[in-house]
Amino acid sequence: MTDQINWFTPLIMGLAGAGHCLAMCGGLAAAMGVNQNRLTVLVYNLGRLTSYALLGAIMGGAVALLAPDTPYTPPILRVFAALMMILLGLYLTGWWPLLVKLESLGRPLWRKLQPLAVKLRGQRGLLPAYLAGMFWGWLPCGLVYSALSYAAVSGSAASGAGYMALFALGTFPAMVGLGLISQHVAQLFRSQGVRTALGVMMLIYGLWSLLIVIKALLHG
Repeated sequence: MTDQINWFTPLIMGLAGAGHCLAMCGGLAAAMGVNQNRLTVLVYNLGRLTSYALLGAIMGGAVALLAPDTPYTPPILRVFAALMMILLGLYLTGWWPLLVKLESLGRPLWRKLQPLAVKLRGQRGLLPAYLAGMFWGWLPCGLVYSALSYAAVSGSAASGAGYMALFALGTFPAMVGLGLISQHVAQLFRSQGVRTALGVMMLIYGLWSLLIVIKALLHG
């Protein structure tokens, strides 16, 4: 399944989902930017990157281990990943926010982790900032779930981790920028015009990916 992955996809998803990131995590990022230096904000986001990479490793490794090694399994997983990309595009445009319902799946775990994240966020130092960022990475998020669907077809735990790390890097301009220059970045990425344009881009990319997989299946 490794050859199925496109390493530009995670960066594009992270960048395109900036508006969603600001809506979901903007308060946390802005709070980190208050009275914090640039290094602390960066370390906080590196903690989030670590959690995403861990989730990617779990997904990529589990699917590589458990999925039957047949000619049809990778295409089926790719169909699912493409459909998740389409749902992401529909969510970003505001045309059909089905991903919001998927976010409810992770809320029971987040309710247990959130108090720890809040406690760490209130402490000084790079280690508490890094650990708070790691907890932040488990915040229920449809954008992350969409990215994980692609990490699942990466073919290995290492590839899944790398995929999600690149996805996290794609979100850095919005999240690190918000922590340092909150209003300027927020106004740009929260504008409906920008979100719609990015959502349409994700929608087209998802449809294109789906078409490629269906064409491959039809041709055996």
